[in-house]
Amino acid sequence: MGLFPIFQTSSSGLYLNRIWMDAIADNIANVNTINPYDEAAFQARYVLAESVPSSDTEPVGVGGGARVAGVEFGSAEGRLRYQPDHPYANEQGVVRYPDMDLGDQMTQLILAQRSYQMNLSVIDRARDAYLQALNIQPR
Repeated sequence: MGLFPIFQTSSSGLYLNRIWMDAIADNIANVNTINPYDEAAFQARYVLAESVPSSDTEPVGVGGGARVAGVEFGSAEGRLRYQPDHPYANEQGVVRYPDMDLGDQMTQLILAQRSYQMNLSVIDRARDAYLQALNIQPR
């Protein structure tokens, strides 16, 4: 890690939260996407995060940050709904909706936004502390 590890740790969290919010935004944009019965439903994306362990050379209390460990996808089966008047309905009048809940996605978005804000606050407080340290003058 570099001279200011707190900035690198928090920036890794910002990057992770941005990826998380992008996935949630994609999910929300497709929450009402309808597919024909013979096609797979839209699959929600779920970002998996993991912590990065700190090395022995880093100061105590400063972690290594966070990173995207992978992405999981929701059910391709989706939710089946009877809508005989829909153009994508099969002979039985069934269409596929994604198997996700808008309320759950909005909750996830709020969590991701708050986490992003917290990482920005850490960067802001660290910047202020470093600037104050630069203003210390010997008597």
